Amino acid sequence: MADDCLFCKIISGDIPSKKVYEDDDVYAFHDINPAAPTHILIIPKKHLNDITVAKEEDAELIGKLVLRANKIADKADLTENGFRYVINTGLDGGQTVFTCTFTCSAANPCPGHRVKVSPAIFAENPG
Repeated sequence: MADDCLFCKIISGDIPSKKVYEDDDVYAFHDINPAAPTHILIIPKKHLNDITVAKEEDAELIGKLVLRANKIADKADLTENGFRYVINTGLDGGQTVFTCTFTCSAANPCPGHRVKVSPAIFAENPG
């Protein structure tokens, strides 16, 4: 854990959170500033500044993050109607806390957060 990391302080209990899930490797909690009615942050207990610093030895941990995220989404009743995972990386990628974070969100994103894709994109790029 990094001493100056907000999410590491949440994992250690120094900062309170609405915990959703915890095991030896993964911690998940509700975002305090949600962009959707369901907005859960899923983080490794091992501090990684972002997903790009993950090494080969982190492959099992990254796999666990995905599998735990799936379990969390199912437990939150998100799998039937759908949800999305987002991994923001770096300032231009929208990362605000520099810890590798899987964001799971669903259920009618708040205004300004819905991505609109034109069907014409698929017609122009069929492959």
